[in-house]
Amino acid sequence: MLMRKLSAKLKELRLDKGLSMNELSKELGVGIATISRWENGQADVKSDQLLLLAKYFKVTTDYLLGIEDD
Repeated sequence: MLMRKLSAKLKELRLDKGLSMNELSKELGVGIATISRWENGQADVKSDQLLLLAKYFKVTTDYLLGIEDD
């Protein structure tokens, strides 16, 4: 359930920033396939990656996980 929420939040944040998956993968230093799997809920985001995403998008990990709304 949390990973489904994270997938949706990640895609929403990426699109709001006007980034392609390729651009985000370069910004974060991960492969484009990793971004795709995260957004499609096909791979879990590890804790260090979750922190990287939160820092990049300037949101909390709770927000990414859907625990808090903003």
